Amino acid sequence: MTVLLAAEPMTAAYRDVPWARARELAHAAPTLLPAGRVALAGAAGLTLAEALRAHRPLPGFDTAAMDGHAVGPGPGPWRLRGAVRAGAVWTGGALGPGEAVEISTGAVVPSGAWAVLPLEDSERPAPSLLAGRTPAEGRHIRRAGEDAPAGAELAPAGTRVGPALLGLAAACGHDTLAVRPRPRVRVLVTGDELTHTGHPAPGRIRDALGPLLPSLVDQLGGEVTESRHLPDRPAGALADAVRRAPHDADVTVVTGSTSVGVTDRLRAVLAGGDDRDGAARWIVDAVACRPGHPQLLARLPDGHWILGLPGNPYAALVAAHTLLAPLLSGLTGRGLRPLPGVPLTGDIRVAPGRTRLVPVIWDGATARPVGGHRPAFLQGAALADALAAVPPHWQPGGPVPLLHPIG
Repeated sequence: MTVLLAAEPMTAAYRDVPWARARELAHAAPTLLPAGRVALAGAAGLTLAEALRAHRPLPGFDTAAMDGHAVGPGPGPWRLRGAVRAGAVWTGGALGPGEAVEISTGAVVPSGAWAVLPLEDSERPAPSLLAGRTPAEGRHIRRAGEDAPAGAELAPAGTRVGPALLGLAAACGHDTLAVRPRPRVRVLVTGDELTHTGHPAPGRIRDALGPLLPSLVDQLGGEVTESRHLPDRPAGALADAVRRAPHDADVTVVTGSTSVGVTDRLRAVLAGGDDRDGAARWIVDAVACRPGHPQLLARLPDGHWILGLPGNPYAALVAAHTLLAPLLSGLTGRGLRPLPGVPLTGDIRVAPGRTRLVPVIWDGATARPVGGHRPAFLQGAALADALAAVPPHWQPGGPVPLLHPIG
């Protein structure tokens, strides 16, 4: 396959990495995906590969900020000489003392204008005469370049393209943007016990991650190219699927198979024990957190990324926010999102030596636990505003980092 990615050489496996450090490692590991230019209509959700700049002053000319009258220097009354509307240019020469023209918001202000007198602040004692209080010089005139001079950086590389940025780019005269694409993600949901429709029979469980992950990947800035179920048997099925990564994916997410049970084969595959192609390069091999401890991140010899999530749905959600979100940001050049520190209330048991991830309601000032967050249960996450990363040394009421939003 074509190798688009590479990681800095790693000298040792990273085991039981502290939670905050795991986020940093996942973000720093990849090199950037190749950039390309796309039309504005296709840029939403992508990431700027280079800074967005103003190629000309903004605004490009002195423009009226109100409907009213552009008046010449000095006090009124002013003699009306005509009107100028948005999209047109005044051709009647400079305004002198005691002269005015009717003007619309957004229209070019005639040369010589002292200010714009709003309609509501003026009166017409005669059809061609304007009266009103003399405005301050420059009042209600947006000067050329006052928003941004030519060449100004308006958004740095690494900014996600949203509606406001699209409008800003259009206002600057851009028809295309240099962007990095959404990372392409393949999802492999493992487990012989899974059923995919209806109520599961005894001994089986309904697959929650197959429906959850495509939406979450989209929210995190990626694009799912394939999502399929992979049984635990035969034992070589996982090795074949992992080692034969397709050309249309940058990352393979494997759910389940990350622990130490008989059917948990992902670590053996990555170690090269199930394949002659050699061992993967470890970035993170387990994270010191609850839930989600057995999560992992590695790079195959051909440059493809493998991310292992626990099979329990809430644990998998935690792991995706711990490793997948930073990895996708690193691939596109986005910064590692800083997490706000918010006071946390409620009865929460800390996990010695580990960060505990708890779904919370956040009212903007404090956070409180929702409950319903056992490793296999998603109720708390479904109702929560954020995940609180509770460190082992946390004291009740103390601040904790919040992951927001969580999907």
